[in-house]
Amino acid sequence: MEITFTLEEIQDVVKQIFAHSIKKVVTFHADMGVGKTTLIKELVTFLGVKHMASSPTFSLVNEYKASNDEIIYHFDLYRLNSEEEAYDMGLDEYFYSGNWCFIEWPEKTPNLIPLDHTSIHIKLLPNGKRHLTVK
Repeated sequence: MEITFTLEEIQDVVKQIFAHSIKKVVTFHADMGVGKTTLIKELVTFLGVKHMASSPTFSLVNEYKASNDEIIYHFDLYRLNSEEEAYDMGLDEYFYSGNWCFIEWPEKTPNLIPLDHTSIHIKLLPNGKRHLTVK
């Protein structure tokens, strides 16, 4: 699935992503500042989280509870020093927990990401729109 959109259209994009039957582990691939966290905030809101999601840049993971008591994890692995550090922290246990896992900078832990996951790639276009690909 491919979508080109403006940030004003992001709620419609989220509906299309969930209509695409994505896996519960979702990796996000994009350059810094393209909108990974913005998209994840909308995905988390769509899943029923009432408080505003923020980037876990300094804590590596934020945990949210949806209105149906479902747990959602949001990872920002940018500041992770090594895959070994991630393994020592037990990140793989989160990834295989059966809960929603939204993972920014998954290339930091390539051997820990489950094979059965969804990848979302976002590119910033010259006109300010975003091009999103779901695989």
